[in-house]
Amino acid sequence: MMTKVGFLPEETSSFVGRRAELARLETALVTRRMTTLIGPGGVGKTRLALRAARAAADRYPDGAWWADLSPLYDDALLLPTVSDAVGLADHTLRMPVEALCEWLSDKRLLLVLDSAEHLRAPCSHLLAELLTTSPGLTVLVTSRQPLGTRGEHAVRIQPLPVDGAPDALQLFEDRLRASDPHAGLDAPGDRAAAADICRRLEGIPLAIELAAAGIGRHTVAQLATRIGTRFDSPVDAEDLTASRLDLLADDSLWPRRHRTLRTTIGWSHELCTPLERLLWARLTLLRTDFDEETAREVCTGGPLTPHEVDRALQGLVAQSVVQRDGTRYRMLDTLREYGRMWLAELGEERAAADRHARSFLGLARRAHEGWTGPDQITWYHTVADTHLDLCAALDHLLAHDVADAQEMAGRVGFFWACCGHLSEARGYAQRALEAGPVEGPHRTRLQWVLGVAALLQGDFATAEKYGALCTAIALYDHDDEGMLGATYLSGLTQLMNGEPAAALEAAERVLRMTETAPPDGGPAEQRGIAASGSAAFEPTTSEPGASDPGGDASPVESAHRLRCRLITVFALTALGRLTESGRAAAALRRSCERGGEHWTRSYADYQLALIALLQGRPEASAAHARAMLAGKHRLRDSFGIALGLDILAAAIAAQGAGAQAARVYGTGHAYWRMVGHPQRGTPELGPVRETCELQARAAVGDEAYQRAFERGQADNAEVGLAAALHSDLQL
Repeated sequence: MMTKVGFLPEETSSFVGRRAELARLETALVTRRMTTLIGPGGVGKTRLALRAARAAADRYPDGAWWADLSPLYDDALLLPTVSDAVGLADHTLRMPVEALCEWLSDKRLLLVLDSAEHLRAPCSHLLAELLTTSPGLTVLVTSRQPLGTRGEHAVRIQPLPVDGAPDALQLFEDRLRASDPHAGLDAPGDRAAAADICRRLEGIPLAIELAAAGIGRHTVAQLATRIGTRFDSPVDAEDLTASRLDLLADDSLWPRRHRTLRTTIGWSHELCTPLERLLWARLTLLRTDFDEETAREVCTGGPLTPHEVDRALQGLVAQSVVQRDGTRYRMLDTLREYGRMWLAELGEERAAADRHARSFLGLARRAHEGWTGPDQITWYHTVADTHLDLCAALDHLLAHDVADAQEMAGRVGFFWACCGHLSEARGYAQRALEAGPVEGPHRTRLQWVLGVAALLQGDFATAEKYGALCTAIALYDHDDEGMLGATYLSGLTQLMNGEPAAALEAAERVLRMTETAPPDGGPAEQRGIAASGSAAFEPTTSEPGASDPGGDASPVESAHRLRCRLITVFALTALGRLTESGRAAAALRRSCERGGEHWTRSYADYQLALIALLQGRPEASAAHARAMLAGKHRLRDSFGIALGLDILAAAIAAQGAGAQAARVYGTGHAYWRMVGHPQRGTPELGPVRETCELQARAAVGDEAYQRAFERGQADNAEVGLAAALHSDLQL
C-alpha cells in the first residue's frame, strides 16, 4: 500500500451509515475531476467528504489535502489558505494564483475544499484555473449550493433515513454514549422515544447530535415530549427566533416547510443558560481552534467573568454546541452563524471585535518576547495556527486603532516571513506604515519586516532600500536592537548580492557598537580568532548536541544579536576563512542552545555542515546537515529545509553514495519548487551543488543518478525529507 501523504483532519467521533453515498462518491472521484456535495447546513457534508477522501487517498501519489474555508471572512484569504493546504510556501514575487497553478501542474492529488458556500464566485474562478492547468488534480467541495464551475458534478446529500434503516437511531445512541459512557436506550420505551425523536428531526445529523446532547438535562422520553410539543406547534411568522433561524435555511435547496434544523438550533439555544448563550455569541469572533485561555481573553466582560467563561464553555461542550479535542475547542460553522446573529441582535459586534483584536495583539506581543526562549517552537506554531485570527485582528485594528495595528504588524511579521506568509507580512507592514505616522521601534520593526519579506522574495533592491532606512532610523533613535536588525537585513542582502566582505565589516562593527559585555562567541571571541588564525577548527566541539561547559554563566542574547552574529558566520565562510567561521558557528550554536533559539541555531548547523564539507569532512557535514534539517522541520521552514537538503546531498555524494545523494538532491529540488526561490541560497552554494552532482554521477553513472533524482523529486516532500533524515537512506 502506498504511504499516505497530505493532510486530512482526524475523525473524532463515529461515522454512521452513508454506504450508498460513499459508493456514489467513490465513482465520482474516479470519473469526475470536480465533485461538489450540496445540501443544507448540518446534513453531514463535511463528515461524508472526509470519509470519502480518506478512502480515496491511496489513489493519489501526491496525497489528499484539506482546506477548511468556513473561517474565512474575506476572499483575499482564499489563495493563502489553499496554498497552505497543499504545502506551498511561495517566496517569489509572482501572482499567488500563478504560483499555485505551477505548484499543482505536475501533481496527482485530491484537494478538498470544505464549506465553500460563502465564497462561491472566487472559489469557482480559482478552481477553473487550477483544473485547467493541473491535469492530475481532483477536487471535492462541500457547499450549500453548486459553485457553477464548468465540469462540476453536484451530488445532493440527503439526511439519514429514519424509516426502515437504523442509521439515524444509531447516530443518536452513539452520541448519547459519547457524552456519557453509562447512558443508553435500555429503559422501557427509550428506544421507541429515540426513534420518534429521529423521525421528528428528519434524520438531519446535526439536529440529532444536538438533541442527544440534551439528554443530560432530560430523559429520552421527556426529550421526545418536548421536541414533539415544539415541532407540533405552528411557527409564528413574527417570532424573532424563528426569523433568525430562517436565515440558516437555503430555500433554493429545501422547501420552506423544512424548518427542522432551524428549530432544533433554536431549541438548543433555549436550553442554554443566559451566560452560555452570551458565550455562544462572543465565541463566533474566533476563526480558528482555541483554548480556554483564549476564550477567556476574547469573551470576558460584563456578567461573563473569567470563571463564568470556563463554566459556560463546558456547558456548551456538554450540549455539542462547541466541540472539544484535547485542550482545543471549535464551533461548527452552522452554529457559528446562529451565534453571529445573536451577537448582532445584542449590539455587541464592535465590542467583541475590540476584545478579539486586543487578545491577538497580546498574543503577538508574547510571541515576539518569547522568540528567544524555550518556547520558541511553540510560539512559532501558535502564530502559524492562528493565522486567520491574527489577520482578522489586524484588519480590525487598521480600521479602528492604527497605533496598535502598527505594533502588531511589526511583531508578527518575522514569524509570518519564517512561516512562508511573505505576501501577508509584506502587505500588512506596508498598510500599517501607510495608515498613519509611526515613530520609534515600531517604525523600525515595520520597515525591517518589509525588507526581510522583500529579501526572501528575491527583491534585493527593495531589501537594500529598507536596510538603509532601518539603519538610519535606528541610529537616530539610538536603538541598539534596531541597529542589529538593520545590519542583519543589510548583511544578508549583501551576501545574496555576492558582497561578503562588506557584510562582515558591517556586522562586526555593529556588534562592537552594541556590545555591553562580551558574550560567548561574540565579537571579542571573533576578533581573537581573526588575530590568531592558528588552531584548526575541531569538529568535536561543534557536533550536534555538544555541550557548552560553563555556558550557564553567559548572558542570553537577543534574537537580533544572534542573527547579526549569523551574518558574520556566513560572511567568513563565503570569504574562505573556514577555521574562523567554524569556531564562530560553534560558539553561536552554543549561545542559541542556551537561549532556546532554534531558528538561528539551525542555520548555525547549516554553516557547520558547509564548513565541514569544504574542509573535506563529509561524515561530520552530513551529521550537521541532518541536525539542521530536524530543526527546520520542527519550525516548518521550507526554505531552510531546501538549503539543508542541498548540503546533505553534497555530503552524501562526497562519501561516494551517488544514488542516495541523487535522491536527496531530488527531494531538495521539490522543496525549492515549493518556495520558488530564484537564487537557491547565497552565491557560494552554486559550486557546491555542481560538485555534488558531478561526484554523484561519477559514482553511479548518469542513468542511475537520473532514476534516483527523479524518485526524490517525485516523492511527497514530507516522505522524502523523512527518508533523508535517516543516515541509512535506501533506494
